[in-house]
Amino acid sequence: MSKEMLEAFATLEKTKGIKQDVIVDAIKAALVAAYKKNYNQAQNVEVDFDERRGNFKVMAVKTVVDEVQDDRLEVSLKDALAINRAYEVGDEIRFEVTPKNFGRIAAQTAKQVIMQRLREAERSHIIDEYSQYEDELVTGTVERRDNRFVYVNIGNVEAVMPQRDQMPNEVYNPQDQIRVLVTHVGSDSKGAQIVVSRTAPDVVKRLFEQEVPEIYDGTVEIVSIAREAGDRTKMAVKSNDPNIDPVGTCVGQKGARVQNVVNELGGENIDVVKYEEDPSDFIANALNPAEVIAVQFGDNEEEKSALVIVPDYQLSLAIGKKGQNVRLAARLTGYKIDIRPESEVEFVDEESDTAAKSADTESDEDSSVDTDEAATRVEESSSEDNTEE
Repeated sequence: MSKEMLEAFATLEKTKGIKQDVIVDAIKAALVAAYKKNYNQAQNVEVDFDERRGNFKVMAVKTVVDEVQDDRLEVSLKDALAINRAYEVGDEIRFEVTPKNFGRIAAQTAKQVIMQRLREAERSHIIDEYSQYEDELVTGTVERRDNRFVYVNIGNVEAVMPQRDQMPNEVYNPQDQIRVLVTHVGSDSKGAQIVVSRTAPDVVKRLFEQEVPEIYDGTVEIVSIAREAGDRTKMAVKSNDPNIDPVGTCVGQKGARVQNVVNELGGENIDVVKYEEDPSDFIANALNPAEVIAVQFGDNEEEKSALVIVPDYQLSLAIGKKGQNVRLAARLTGYKIDIRPESEVEFVDEESDTAAKSADTESDEDSSVDTDEAATRVEESSSEDNTEE
């Protein structure tokens, strides 16, 4: 070991972010393991490091005893006093036992242990550094791709983008600059692992936060997002300021804001709808651009199902291509939505029906009164006739 080793430590700390103490501890553990394995020594060895010269020494720790039972672990009081007259029984003395040449096997063992510790330290450093970016949008450079992943460099680390997180309408070529969402920061058997995505709904959310200051500062709030990446997204927004239109704010002047997000996502269609506290109004908004006549809810509130009635000519628009519009609306609102055309549904106006029933009842009562009065008049007429006779 030499000053070159100290320079190597400094380089590792600068490029990998691994502290010198961590590297030194790894080498100490490696040397102890190699020494025990290759020289069949006892478990009482330690390794010292000279920070000034960059040298390591292997030291055997022995206990002072009156009578030595195991010379690998113990030293007699007589020999200890020869070293220093202050030693007593029970003291520990450290003897240097550094071999002149560890040999090829010892060096290989040390190298393996050192590399393992360095990988662990680097993994921990990467996780600590990038965990703050989880659920955030970052810019990366495509490095390469294979059958499973697209590999994206996002700084000092290579992130992976699985197929499920790749946009179906995009082709990723080396050196392409893309914005991705960090969805997972963790580790596996091979080291630190950072997973990024282009298809997660939060990609749309973060893009709008960058484009719309009112969303970033909380004036306009994104309530929910339903997305089929690369094709269409529905986003429900509400305003915390009654003087601000949330939909218009997100769309921007002449649609500039939403168009910037659409361009970033390769032409993906984005529907911005207004969130309403009333579920029927919210469902109607979510089915835009289709017109909704009425929304009826099932008796079981836990199922959260809704029957939506639309004009016959709007049925296909409400359902959407391959059911996409109603499917996204259902995910956006959290309701199971059943679309029915107006011609297949019989409407019952409860107020008119009640009024009709009331009118019928009054009519029956009036008829009954009229009948009684007529009967009375007939009886009186008959009595008068009999009197005259």
